[in-house]
Amino acid sequence: MRTGDETSTTPAPDRVLGMLGGMAWPSTAEAYTQVNRRVQTARGGDGACELLLWSADFGRVHAMQAQGDWAGAGRLLADAARRLQDAGAGALVLLTNTMHRVAPAVEDAVDIPLLHVADATAAACRAAGAQTVGLLGTRFTMEEEGVRDRLQAHGLHVVTPPGPTRAAVHGHIYDELVRGIVSDGARTVMAAAAAGMVTTGAQAVIAGCTEIELVLADTDVTVPYVATTSTLIDAAVAWLLDGAVPPSPA
Repeated sequence: MRTGDETSTTPAPDRVLGMLGGMAWPSTAEAYTQVNRRVQTARGGDGACELLLWSADFGRVHAMQAQGDWAGAGRLLADAARRLQDAGAGALVLLTNTMHRVAPAVEDAVDIPLLHVADATAAACRAAGAQTVGLLGTRFTMEEEGVRDRLQAHGLHVVTPPGPTRAAVHGHIYDELVRGIVSDGARTVMAAAAAGMVTTGAQAVIAGCTEIELVLADTDVTVPYVATTSTLIDAAVAWLLDGAVPPSPA
C-alpha cells in the first residue's frame, strides 16, 4: 500500500483525495465543506482541493447494517474505493465511523492509503493527554468491532454509556440526524451521555459519529472533546499538504 506522495507546502496539483461518503449525506456535506475551507486557507485566494466523491444510497447501506450483512457492505465500499482509485484518487477517507467496520475490505481493494478515522482520533486523544476515552456513536460503533477495537489497539481504554443510553443515542442518530433533523432532544441525550462517561472516568469524549457533531459541541463537554469528522479532515488536509498518513497501531 502506498503511504503518501512527495512533500510540498501547498496541495500538489496531482494529489487528489477520494471521499467515500453519503452515510449519511448531511455529514458528508459538512466534511466536503470543511476540507475545502481548510485547503483554501492554506493556499490562499480561491484555491481549493482536488477531490473525487462517491456518495452512497444510505437506505441501501442502512439495510445492510440492520441485516448484519457486513460482507455485502464491504464489497460495496471496496468497489467504490477501486473506482475512486481508478479515477485518480491518491488517498481515501471513509466519512462514517460505523462503516470503518469494513475498512479492511476497503484497504485490501486498493493500492492507495485509507486515512483511518481511528488512527487520527487516537493521535488527537493522546495529544489531549487522555488514556481513558468515552466513545459515542451508533450502536454498531459503540458495541461491535471497528473503530472501538482500533482505538484499543492504539493503547487507549475505551468506555461507552450504559445500554439504555446507547440505545437512545443510536435512535436519535438514525431517526433524526441522518435525515438532517436536528432536535433539542438529541442535544440533551448526547450531552447527558457525554457527562455520564466523564463521571465514570473518561478523560476525553469522542464524537464517534459524524452526525453527533451536528448537535454536540465542545462547550457541552467538560473534558477534551474529540470530534472524529474534524480529526479525519485534519488527516485529509495533512495528506493533501505534505502526503502525511496517520500512524497505524504499533
